[in-house]
Amino acid sequence: MASLLSRLALFAARRAWAVIIAWVVILGIAIGAFLAASAPLTNSFDIPGTASGAVTDQLAEKLPDTAGGTGTVVYRTDDGSALTAEQRKHISELTASAADLDGVAAVVDPFDAQRSLAEQEKKLADGRAQLASGTAELTSGQERLDAGRAQLAAAQQQLAAAREQAVAASAPPQQIAALDAQQAQLDAQTATLKQQQVALDSSRAKLAAGAEPLDLGEELLGFADGIGVVSEDASTAIVNISFTRPRLELSAEVKQNVIDHFRNAPVEGTEVSFATDLAQGAPQLFDVGEALGLVFAAIVLIVLLGSLVAASLPIVTALIGVGVGVTASLSFSGVISMASPTPVLGLMLGLAVGIDYALFIINRHRKQLLAGVDVRESIALANGTAGTAVVFAGSTVIVALLALNVTGIPFLGLMGTVGAVCVAVAVLIAITLAPAMLALLGERLLRRKARASIGRERTAKPARPMSTVRAIVTVAVSVSALLIIALPALSMRLGLPDGGSEPEGSTAAQAFQVVGDEFGAGANGPLLVSASVPGGVSDDDLLATQVDIARTLSDQDDVVAVAPIATSDDGTLLAFQVLPAEGPNSISTAQLVQDLRSLPPVDGDFTLGVAGQAATNIDISDGLSAVLPLYLTVVIGLSLIIMVVVFRSILVPVIATAGFVLSLFATYGLVTAVFQFGWGADLIGLHTIGPILSFLPVILVGILFGLAMDYQLFLTSGMREAYAHGANARLAVAQGFQSGKSVVIAAAMIMIAVFGGFIFSESTIIRSIGFGLAFGVLLDAFVVRMLLMPALMHLLGRAAWWLPRRLDRILPDVDIEGASLERTHPYLHG
Repeated sequence: MASLLSRLALFAARRAWAVIIAWVVILGIAIGAFLAASAPLTNSFDIPGTASGAVTDQLAEKLPDTAGGTGTVVYRTDDGSALTAEQRKHISELTASAADLDGVAAVVDPFDAQRSLAEQEKKLADGRAQLASGTAELTSGQERLDAGRAQLAAAQQQLAAAREQAVAASAPPQQIAALDAQQAQLDAQTATLKQQQVALDSSRAKLAAGAEPLDLGEELLGFADGIGVVSEDASTAIVNISFTRPRLELSAEVKQNVIDHFRNAPVEGTEVSFATDLAQGAPQLFDVGEALGLVFAAIVLIVLLGSLVAASLPIVTALIGVGVGVTASLSFSGVISMASPTPVLGLMLGLAVGIDYALFIINRHRKQLLAGVDVRESIALANGTAGTAVVFAGSTVIVALLALNVTGIPFLGLMGTVGAVCVAVAVLIAITLAPAMLALLGERLLRRKARASIGRERTAKPARPMSTVRAIVTVAVSVSALLIIALPALSMRLGLPDGGSEPEGSTAAQAFQVVGDEFGAGANGPLLVSASVPGGVSDDDLLATQVDIARTLSDQDDVVAVAPIATSDDGTLLAFQVLPAEGPNSISTAQLVQDLRSLPPVDGDFTLGVAGQAATNIDISDGLSAVLPLYLTVVIGLSLIIMVVVFRSILVPVIATAGFVLSLFATYGLVTAVFQFGWGADLIGLHTIGPILSFLPVILVGILFGLAMDYQLFLTSGMREAYAHGANARLAVAQGFQSGKSVVIAAAMIMIAVFGGFIFSESTIIRSIGFGLAFGVLLDAFVVRMLLMPALMHLLGRAAWWLPRRLDRILPDVDIEGASLERTHPYLHG
């Protein structure tokens, strides 16, 4: 490898302009492909095989109108007064015309919905009044019948007594016949009363039958109390839009057309805002914070390399690298659905490792120039030694990022792949373009004063091993500090951004705030609950079934309202909207989703399922939490294998990996403390706190592992080389640390600066990724690699380099630092 890279550098140095032009052409092709084939990025994240996905598929089959994507447009008066008739009319006209937009299935006019609800309430009220009136009439009729029956009973008693007296007095037949005629009249009247009673009972039964659906309707309407589209003070109205395509297949163009439709026809006296389902912002690739990070990186480079020219080279090569990597990756966004943070992650990594990798080679070349080595030979030697380490370090980062594909999560695997592409380009740039540019600069890479001192002997300060006491204290303090910092991670909650996480003052953040204030926090994340009915439900039983299910749903904790929204044609699937008490990222809403899914079938027959954006986000977060241990195991196993091969040791890989795990969980603790607990959030301008970005822990594992191995490599390889050349094990630790610390410190500071620049992005997603990477590098480089590892290596002594003989014979000899090339180089060993 070292010899190959050395020859590659000589080729690049001899044909410098050809190499530079080739990279410019590659950059042009990548930009051209981006302009020709790229497509808008998506803000949707999905994991196949989730519970909410299964419900969504079921709804798409049986109730396609409920399975499409949705959009929310919020109107609110400027002064908080009620919407005027003219404003309502204008909003209704915009709502009606929006139904003709491409991709729009239906648009709900909030005022029509309000009128429909009022009509339904009036219909129920009229029905209740008619029922009361009918009941009163029946009561009055019963009273009359009872009075007539009493009168007939009295007449019957009198007639019976008179006939008895007539018979006893042997009254003439004519008198008896007259009494019998009266009896016949009484019998006829009694029969009439019986008929009237039957009719009255029949009316009472009909009235009772009519009262049942009325009672059920009122109960169902009561469950829905709290779900509305016009606020109580009539100052705010929500326009709900349904799309023909599912959320994950909905194009940005369709959503933008809806936004333009409402925004380009303003309603005087109102302000319109759009929820995240329409207007979730895509993060900017480059912002002021990133520019400041580059400025700080330039300052570090100037201090280390000693000249403006030398300091500019790593930045220039890194910018070309990210230009190629990011634009080439984005050119595939037209055929592959790509999440919005994906290119930003590639930009972060490309800049950070691109600067660092070029720095390692340029710094080595600079030192050799000062030692008197010829320019081209120095370039070849630097590429063969430091370049070999760069290729290996980059390979570990690439492998760790590509390993994200083993999680089985498409958007996460794609993020890792794009990041790996950008790192691979950075490596290629460092070992080809950097040598070409160094050849053109020649000795002008050095300041004039430095060029005057070329070839002079420089005596390095002799390294001294640390004391054992100091090593023990360093280990104890470092481990304790990292464990304390990691404590908040025990309370980490995962989630995806909602409207409250959008930049302050953005239309999505405004819509989220207005909806929460006027309709309740749960209105920002309603749940979609399905009920499967085996065999279907008849029209006659539908209302009672809906009430049974709604009653069960409303009995759950933290449910504010329940409303039926659709029934399949065959009656086998019912859909309900459930309004939780709190927002989509709250603990109570997550618990509610779990509670609903754990319910037994309603009435023993109706199986419930939960979908909706809030449930989908919860499923994605749970899926990512579940895959984290697997990915961490893969990465740790990879770490151990690679380092056993590289350092030919058992204990060095073990302590290096343990240090990585410590720094990783300490990073989790810091991220949780700031983004979830809000500790110090004001310092970075964070205006909302909540769950940690669900895929951040997995992303941090992959990236920080690769970067940790970079620094471990550049420090430990020097220690290994010193030990192999006969130095005492503890002295070798000191010598290796002294030779590599300056460049590792500079490289770490550059990475921290580049990643830290993204902390001030407007996007909470990018903020958290930048924060996690910046502080992850800070903890791993300065606490684990610069303090903990040397102290542990000192305590282990010769045991650090122990390797079983059988394993030693099997393992390949990996010359990471190009030591063999260095030992045989004629300019260093004449």
